[in-house]
Parts: sequence; C-alpha cells; structure tokens
Amino acid sequence: MKNYVYIAQSIDGYIADKEGKIDWLELIPSDLDYGWDTFMDLIDAIIMGKNTYEKVLSFNIPWPYTRLVFVLSTTLTEVPKELEGKVELLQGTPQELLDSVRDKGFENIYIDGGNVIQSFLAEDLIDELIISTIPVCLGGGTHLFNNLPNRKLFKHVKTTVFGNTLVQSHYRKEL
Repeated sequence: MKNYVYIAQSIDGYIADKEGKIDWLELIPSDLDYGWDTFMDLIDAIIMGKNTYEKVLSFNIPWPYTRLVFVLSTTLTEVPKELEGKVELLQGTPQELLDSVRDKGFENIYIDGGNVIQSFLAEDLIDELIISTIPVCLGGGTHLFNNLPNRKLFKHVKTTVFGNTLVQSHYRKEL
C-alpha cells in the first residue's frame, strides 16, 4: 500500500501562478505522456482536493480519470450526474481519508492538489513523489511545498528527461 504524488512544478517550485492558473503547463509539447500511463497503472484510486477537482471540471473535456476519484470537500454536497460512480465526496483528516478509501478496497492512492499534498506530507503519509519540472520561472504563486512542520527525507530513485523539455524526478520516502 502506497501513497503517491505525481505533479508538475515550475523551476522556481510553483504548481500554480500568482492568479492560480496552470496554463503555463501548456508550454510542454503534448505528444508525449511523460510517464502518465505507466504511473496510472500503479494506481487504484485518486484523492484530490476540491480546488483541483474544480480546475479539472473547468477544462470542459471528458472526465480524464479511469480510476475512482475521492474529492475532499466540506462544501460540496453532490457530484454532477455524469460523474456518479466516478467521483465520491469525502471529509476528514488525511489518515481518516486513507482509512476510508482503503476500507473500500483501494491500496495504491494518487494524492493530488497542492493543499492536499501538503496536508498528507505534514502527517508523513506520502510514500513516493514523482515531480516533473517545467522549464519556466513563474516568480510567485502556489508553492508545491509550503509550511511543513518538519523535515521529510526522501531517497532519489531516478530522473528522466522527456523531449529535452521536462525533467521528471522520482523520490521514495526514507524509512
């Protein structure tokens, strides 16, 4: 059972710009999957924050996930009819969320969304980080890592360069 993060950041460590936008991700060519399919083969379910969920909905594309997505929210009360069976709403602490998702039979979980990732990291509940760095400096915005209560040690597993554009580093938590 593992909890994974798979996320992109700018060179200066931001996952969204000063306006909360992620359109800078479009700077990378879309002809490669950047390891996404291989990563998703490891995953049983996804836990994502409300902001990330709403951002995905704003793309006006068909729902992109083939795994069940658990959305953390204290304000949402229902999901759109077309997402029933694909999205469930949850509340609780990171450990309570994991317990609930694992009680449903899911073991390898993709943790997504800046605040959600930070809360899981703060409670030492992230096992592996796969971080893609896009060659752009945003100069401000939402940091990937912010206000962690203490040091988190990870071991470098590998780094892959995709298309001379994106550098993806994979880290595993030190035990």
